[in-house]
Amino acid sequence: MKARTILGTLVMMCVLVQVAYAGGKDDLKKYFSDTASKVKATTETAQKREILGNSLQKMSTTLDMVQNSPLISEKDRVSLNHFKTALQEKQDELNGSNGFERVSDTQLNAFSDYIVQDMEQASKTITVTVLTAILIAVIAVLLIAA
Repeated sequence: MKARTILGTLVMMCVLVQVAYAGGKDDLKKYFSDTASKVKATTETAQKREILGNSLQKMSTTLDMVQNSPLISEKDRVSLNHFKTALQEKQDELNGSNGFERVSDTQLNAFSDYIVQDMEQASKTITVTVLTAILIAVIAVLLIAA
């Protein structure tokens, strides 16, 4: 009976870890999708650019906070750094800095979609632990609410 209980507990833990990990990644996808929706709902190009810039900056700040956490492994720090570099490149492209051509005002809606797709792709290739994914999601929610 004890073996069955222990095995059941281990199986439940594995299932819950996968659910928590998927939830963290889904929160990231939702964050960028919500940003794209806000951009498309806005008619003024200055506001579109501001929404995109603020969104990228908040996520970058979130990643900084998570990277500085003592709970994060070195492997996760490296993965987060790659993700943060991708975010910085999007910001540079949006603003036309660091050798990037500035996104034209007429392309801001398409650029917001591009960010969603690119960040979804990055979140698939950059692996982070469950704890890191959850920390990113929680801090992002807190920054959005602030």
